Amino acid sequence: MDPQTTSQTTIAAVSAASSQAAGAAVQAVSGASQAVVHTGFALFLDKVYYFIMVPFVYISIIAMFIAIIWKIVSILSTPAPAFTLKTFPAKKHPMLAALGDTFGMPSIRKRKPLFWFFLMWFHVGILFLILGHFDLFPNIHIMPEASRDMVGAGFVGVSVTVPAFYFLFRRFKGQEKQISVPADYLLLLLLLFTFLLGDMISWGNSWTANGFVMTKADFRNYFGILSSYSFADPRTVLHGSHYHFIVLHVLLAELFMIILPFSKIVHTFFSLPLNILRRK
Repeated sequence: MDPQTTSQTTIAAVSAASSQAAGAAVQAVSGASQAVVHTGFALFLDKVYYFIMVPFVYISIIAMFIAIIWKIVSILSTPAPAFTLKTFPAKKHPMLAALGDTFGMPSIRKRKPLFWFFLMWFHVGILFLILGHFDLFPNIHIMPEASRDMVGAGFVGVSVTVPAFYFLFRRFKGQEKQISVPADYLLLLLLLFTFLLGDMISWGNSWTANGFVMTKADFRNYFGILSSYSFADPRTVLHGSHYHFIVLHVLLAELFMIILPFSKIVHTFFSLPLNILRRK
């Protein structure tokens, strides 16, 4: 064999062997790194995510209802005021008048029509938002089962997000600014970011060609885990890198449920009973 050819063959063999050795070394380092991450911070993060997605859901719901019941009991045990709460003039049908006061908010409509408009918009949006989440439970099909759209096809998110922006910005001027405290801003920001993260999910499913990485069927499987109390890991049914956004959305919703009984928004649970009392 030609010495030059032999030299070239030897160099090629050495080069190939070096490349294989380097590749094996990279794979070994990569595998070791993955192992360290998986057993270190990633494992801790998995446990935190699981706690947020399953046990903390039950804890926050139970805490919310206990706090609301406690608040109702404390109100009922309070001595009656020395003055009357009755609304004048008296109506012929007090119950219908109380329903009108609660859901129509005529006094707000007369004094602050723009605020009333956004309040009505927001309350209707919240109603459809609740229906949309119920639609994710197994055996509940408000939307057709085969549909990839959430209730409202993404517009429900707009119906709560736009008014939330308005409620926040109105607190930066006028009389609302003077009577606002930090808790008012924090509560509205909590609501706003909860809605925005939910919008990402809903809009992704309804307004993009391929849908969100996690589909409506995936979310239904997650709600199935919650409703069956199986305590299974949601990662078995929710796949993809967007899982981080789902966890954050759920966490913000849980924090809101815990704070709700101690916030101004809790009036929702007392408006109708108080209006019935005033109309009797």
